[in-house]
Amino acid sequence: MIDSGRFRILLEEERARKLALLPALSADIASANAARQNSNVDDEHDPEGATIAFELSQASALLDQSRSGLAQVEAALDRIAAGTYGLCAICGEQIAEGRLEARPWTPFCILHARGKA
Repeated sequence: MIDSGRFRILLEEERARKLALLPALSADIASANAARQNSNVDDEHDPEGATIAFELSQASALLDQSRSGLAQVEAALDRIAAGTYGLCAICGEQIAEGRLEARPWTPFCILHARGKA
């Protein structure tokens, strides 16, 4: 039997990390946008323009990843509340504890994780 209390703590810690990261990433995006708007940058011909565009793209991707990761953590916490945590969403079999330790938010056993991660 999975100790869902232990995994709840891990998930709540991960949620706190992600929630703390979101404002920093949003600030990075705002900063990159401000730099872009406050300059007369031609992304194709100005070397600085390409850097700003890259930084904006990178920060946006990280923000999207963090939001997605937060949603996965929240879903895992919902599964704990529902009593279905640790059961594969496809086959219903118990997910190996080692897998849950590595990815406590996963809804899939290792067999069904292929192509889903």
